[in-house]
Amino acid sequence: MKKKNDSQYVKRTQRDYSYTFKMQVVREVENGELGLNAAQRKYGIQGNATVKTWLLKYGSLDWDNKSHLSLEKTPEQKLLELEAKVRLLEKQKNTLEKELEFTNKKAIIFDMMIDIAEEELKVPIRKKSLPQQLIDSRLNKKKG
Repeated sequence: MKKKNDSQYVKRTQRDYSYTFKMQVVREVENGELGLNAAQRKYGIQGNATVKTWLLKYGSLDWDNKSHLSLEKTPEQKLLELEAKVRLLEKQKNTLEKELEFTNKKAIIFDMMIDIAEEELKVPIRKKSLPQQLIDSRLNKKKG
């Protein structure tokens, strides 16, 4: 797949169209964000009837009668949508877990750097908390 420049879209093959991709295109068309031809141009979809076929197969609108009556999704469609959502959520979860692990390691490294700097420079960097006895005595002075 080659791009000539940013304004031209990549030609795709039928194998490139995942279920989630098709559902995204269908959702955008049904929400009125894109027309059939605009969706075809935006995503580089070959074939003039491809998007319409997806709308008829996966969409929730009655495109044959051109009315905006919602059609009930089949159990297979619902299952496929839920499976796609589960895969997406699992991918997001894995990404967040990796980011958390990286952040935790980063915090440990920063703590180690502060410890080393305090030892070598003999300068207290971290704010030391006051001993409880001193805190209590200051509170008593304010009350009295």
